[in-house]
Amino acid sequence: MSDERFQNRYRIPSARANWHDYNGGMYFVTVCTQNREHYFGKIQSGAMHLSEIGKYANEQFQNVTNHYPYAEIPLWVLMPNHLHAIMVINRKMVPYNRRSVETGRAPSLHGNEHTISLREIEQNKGWLSVVVGGLKSSITKFAHQRNLLFAWQPRFHDHIIRGNEDMNNIADYIENNVARWEYDRFNG
Repeated sequence: MSDERFQNRYRIPSARANWHDYNGGMYFVTVCTQNREHYFGKIQSGAMHLSEIGKYANEQFQNVTNHYPYAEIPLWVLMPNHLHAIMVINRKMVPYNRRSVETGRAPSLHGNEHTISLREIEQNKGWLSVVVGGLKSSITKFAHQRNLLFAWQPRFHDHIIRGNEDMNNIADYIENNVARWEYDRFNG
């Protein structure tokens, strides 16, 4: 394992696929709340009842294209302590490519391989990370402005959707997630 450090601290390597630039495609995304706290609401009688934060998060997902014209979220589910979503990044509409597939990094801004700036780290993200980060930030800001306790798990999980069968299985999983809550690994 290489000694990857930023400001003399170890960094956890990215979980993103190094062969994909995340500047376009369809993704199955899962984001959890910190310590799996039930911030988004609760499930009762087989239905999800959204909290104030859950209602705001739902609104942000419905209106994602207003903030990110290149992104669409055609299907999602908010659970008490996590969310699942299908996110589509339209490669033809992104402002520019943010990440190089060849290196897995944005081009160096300084011409010196050993100098990594915060700007370079930011540019290493593909547009999927920009959308997820923006949604997480917006929801966090909403909660903090209302003095509501809320925090996210630091990262998110994504799966690159590879075809119709994969998409259908994921859509089925999302649509039936509330009904399967008692068996969900995040229920705890």
